[in-house]
Amino acid sequence: MSGDSLLLQENPVFREPWEAHAFALAVKLHERGLFTWREWADALAEQIAAARQRGEADRDDTYYHHWLAALESLVARKGAATLPELQRTTNAWDHAADRTPHGQPIELKPEDFES
Repeated sequence: MSGDSLLLQENPVFREPWEAHAFALAVKLHERGLFTWREWADALAEQIAAARQRGEADRDDTYYHHWLAALESLVARKGAATLPELQRTTNAWDHAADRTPHGQPIELKPEDFES
């Protein structure tokens, strides 16, 4: 086993599954032409700078929160979804997660979108 492989096993790239999903979604949306990597880098830099201006601590666990905020911002800016649509979906996922037993797959149902 190489040193790099061992390092990845001891220090996983993603702390939570949602981080890997956000990463994969950004890659897929880029592949589909929603944004360029330059636009992506700018959006991520904007989110990190805004967090610093708000005085938020720059911890290891905040990077993918910035990543997700940048992704949501770009999706809205490019017209693929509105911020209210994104918030509605976030709320639905939270509702679905709350009713799902630990270790089971989360499945969205129409009632998850009801307020």
